[in-house]
Formats: sequence, structure tokens, C-alpha cells
Amino acid sequence: MKPLNHASRRRLAAMGLIASLLALFGCDQRKVDEAMNKAKQVAGDTWNSVKPDSQLFKGIELSKSTEDDVRRQAGKPEIVWEEPDGGRRLEYPRGPEGATTWMVTTNGDGTVRSIEQVLTAENFQKVRPGMNKDQIRRMLGKPTKVEAFRLKQEEVWGYRWFESPTDRAFFNVHFNNEGTVTTTSRSDDPSKRQGG
Repeated sequence: MKPLNHASRRRLAAMGLIASLLALFGCDQRKVDEAMNKAKQVAGDTWNSVKPDSQLFKGIELSKSTEDDVRRQAGKPEIVWEEPDGGRRLEYPRGPEGATTWMVTTNGDGTVRSIEQVLTAENFQKVRPGMNKDQIRRMLGKPTKVEAFRLKQEEVWGYRWFESPTDRAFFNVHFNNEGTVTTTSRSDDPSKRQGG
């Protein structure tokens, strides 16, 4: 039997949640309705987490669509930052297996100003020694993996990305104990070594 992927496991969990809640609440219609609404939300969140990038912002138009439109289409962002001009920056990482992170920036009036995929060579070149974790998170989003190396006294954030149209690799940001960047590096995607 083929092992279940992440999306299949989440769907099974959602179905199990529905069955468990129905068994637990029996005929109490209000509680059944609450359980169904929760299950619908879990199903929507699951779909948004596996939705192809090409569908993530489908129908969203710059300067016309609003943050609410983005949330309806793409779901809840991982994190939201307030911009100095009154706008907001919404983060949509596609990991841990994905190799893209999308940032949606809105204007002060709530309309969408830009949608950009931030895991690019151009953005990686902007990472400089002395930058802090908040600056890196705001620029590149949530890392795919975080590793601590006690002997080296450093923490490394790894970002899976498309180094070429067909090859994935990791861009790594190394932080010292004070949480500032010391250097960056590149490593192969483990799936490449495993034949995936």
C-alpha cells in the first residue's frame, strides 16, 4: 500500500473529526452545526495549503481586489505585518515541501498593491551580515527548516527554492547567538540525494 501524503492525511483527519463530533454530540443540532462549520473550515484550510500556486491568487487584481478578497481566495496568511504607509504585508509560505513563499502587500485603503514570490536569487542577494531574524522573516518568510548547531553556536534557517526551473536547492541563512546574520550558504535539497 502506498503511504499517504500530507494532504491525504489532513483530509482523513478532517473526516475523522467529523465522525467523532457527530458521535459525541448525537442529535444536538446546534452542536452538529458547529462541528460541521469547523469541519468546513478545516477542509478549506486543507485545500488552501495544497492548492497549486497558479490557483492561489486566481481572480485577484492589483489595485482592485482587497485583503478580504485575498483571504477568501488564498486563506489565512501565516503572518501579517503592518507597513509604515498604513498597508499590510501578508505571508503565504508553501512549505514544507513547496519551494515558494508569496507576499501580498496592500495599500492603506486595503487594496492589493503587489503579489510576489520572494524566494528568488535577487532577494537572497539582499541578505547581509548584521541583519536580524525579523528582517529576514519579513523579506523571505517562514523558513522551510530551522537547525541549531550548538558547537558552532549558530542557528541556520533553510529555504527550499527553485534554483533552476527544474532543480530545487536550499538557501541557508546563518545566525549567531545574538540572532544576527553571519553568512549564507547553499545546500542540495535532500530529495535530490534520495532520488526524488
